[in-house]
Amino acid sequence: MAVLIDTSVFIALERRATLAASVEMQSRLPDERIAISAITASELLAGVHLSKPTERLARREAYVERVLAGVPVIPFDLAAARVHARLFVELKRTGSPIGANDLQIAATGVTHDYAVLTANAREFLRVPGLQIRTFVLP
Repeated sequence: MAVLIDTSVFIALERRATLAASVEMQSRLPDERIAISAITASELLAGVHLSKPTERLARREAYVERVLAGVPVIPFDLAAARVHARLFVELKRTGSPIGANDLQIAATGVTHDYAVLTANAREFLRVPGLQIRTFVLP
């Protein structure tokens, strides 16, 4: 199965100062395709824009650009929008909605048959039909 990597994984790796995040992911998941959703790319880029102009900003920007250059990005398309709408209504009706960005990531995963690798599985576990893998740093 292919693996869609959540933003939380890249944040954990950045905190650990792992600049080659895409290489590390490929070494942890050698026989699987990896990708990120378009919303994950947006979240990573927003983190760059939110950083104060310091040396840390330059490191963060370099880190995010390496991730974006090394990991394919899956767009949020009409097929994912249809799944997103269905999941949104299901979760709302059961009283267990999740955050908007996580729902887009989940819908992308369900649509394209990707498991989601995350360091924060709490919300993703509520999504019917989504396979979850929990990321833990060694």
